[in-house]
Amino acid sequence: MDIYDVLLRDFPFLLKGLGVAIVLLAALLVIGFVLGMAICLLQLYGPKTRFIQWPIVAYERVFRGIPIIIMLFIFYYGVSQFYDISAFGAAVLAMGLRSAAYQSQIFRSAFQSVPSGQMMAARAMGMSKIKAIRHIVFPQALRHAIGPWTNEFSSEIKETSLAYVIGVVELTRQAHYIITSTQGNVLTVFAVVALLYFILNRSGNSLLYAFERKLAVPGFEK
Repeated sequence: MDIYDVLLRDFPFLLKGLGVAIVLLAALLVIGFVLGMAICLLQLYGPKTRFIQWPIVAYERVFRGIPIIIMLFIFYYGVSQFYDISAFGAAVLAMGLRSAAYQSQIFRSAFQSVPSGQMMAARAMGMSKIKAIRHIVFPQALRHAIGPWTNEFSSEIKETSLAYVIGVVELTRQAHYIITSTQGNVLTVFAVVALLYFILNRSGNSLLYAFERKLAVPGFEK
């Protein structure tokens, strides 16, 4: 049986691994979005006390300053000493919390790109600060953030492949299983894996670019 027959036979396993990578990607991006937005709002509009701002800055710098592969080891081997956590759960936490640090800065830049005069005008019309953020600033900032957020999406797709180091059976680990069972054919198998990542990446980017064009704030169209 040559490599092409093997790939045809084992391609469903690669697709299964791709499905795990997609679920991992979705979970970490949701955690990153929710937590990243909360961090951004606290940084920009929260109390300016050191008890609030210092932990936020420390969190953002720590998670942006440590390689993701080290984070995976810490969350999997460290947390598992106290709680029963699966490799997939550890990967979601490590990657999601790290993504939140990056997404918080994407959102911060997007909020700061909205002219401050709009907030002042909203407050002058009688809106509370929360209502002005919710109805005036937030919708525009979210639309400004789509472009930079696309880069975070692309980066996280590729980094899901690192989850294999702690045993998550995603696309890269499935490829290793096929290579081991066929005793070689490394180049061909990883060429197929690279193609699957490329297709996923381009599909996601095309969708996000379409959203960016459709939702562009007037005056900021490309």
